[in-house]
Amino acid sequence: MSICSTVSRDMDEPVPGTAATARTWLLIEQPGPWGAKALTSSHLDPALGRALEKAAKGSGVRVALIRRPGRHADRDTSAERRVYAAHTVPGNAWLHGAGTADPGRLLDLDFAALGRGDFRTFDTALGGGPDTGEPLALVCTNGKRDRCCALLGRPLAAELAASGVEGAWEVTHLGGHRFSPTLLVLPYGYAYGRAEASAVKEILHQVRQGRIVIDGCRGSSALERPGQAAELAVRAATGEDAAEALSVVRTDGAAPCWEVTVAHADGRLWRVVVDQGASLPPRPESCGASVLGSPARMHVRAVRELSVTTALAS
Repeated sequence: MSICSTVSRDMDEPVPGTAATARTWLLIEQPGPWGAKALTSSHLDPALGRALEKAAKGSGVRVALIRRPGRHADRDTSAERRVYAAHTVPGNAWLHGAGTADPGRLLDLDFAALGRGDFRTFDTALGGGPDTGEPLALVCTNGKRDRCCALLGRPLAAELAASGVEGAWEVTHLGGHRFSPTLLVLPYGYAYGRAEASAVKEILHQVRQGRIVIDGCRGSSALERPGQAAELAVRAATGEDAAEALSVVRTDGAAPCWEVTVAHADGRLWRVVVDQGASLPPRPESCGASVLGSPARMHVRAVRELSVTTALAS
């Protein structure tokens, strides 16, 4: 049976509007093997993993494990590990890092504040601060969730590390196995599918300049999926690539059709009509799926810039 990423690629399944959603990402370095549900099936204390899942629920914070590319031998559990927090909402995107030998200190975080974009709770609990300015390139490699992530993600992560890319990490789960290799770039939180090393290097180069590459982009994790598709459509229509220039200020409607209002920092507004359809014919959404599925796909039907009069009337 073909792996799910091959089927998705052969069917030319579109990637915009498929990114995992999270306003804030909390990343914990954890070497060694990962299970399918890595927070509770790795060499991280499973009780701590369960407590972190509970604390993050409903807060807008998504917790994931990371490790350096390469061999995943365990090491002294008392050794210091890296921890990162990144907020991805336009206008307040940031990346802070810290080192700790006691991941239990993460339970001192105010997760609600972290989800709102308040970095002070992270810096106070962990002694962290703004990272070096080098973006993080997170490649999903957890083969226990889907073999595509291992078969395609691990070679990509290894190639990035071998070529000297700073900030390259393996991560436990980004969703959308069928788009492997999948990538998340922080601090801005844009996700990519079917990533190749040369493209990732260009993406990171642009991120350092505060710019976003839309080729292969799944969307901003700060947005719900209709908003992801709408924001990317405005970027494509206008050529706007500044990372924090656009924001979604309103979403009207419900599945299967939305009208999304996208705002530019300079005051311009666009109304974007987004429809949700099913990707047909049915196909495996994951290599481990026992039944075929028809994953939702976002289709942008119209992008219209609003006049001042129309905007005021809205």
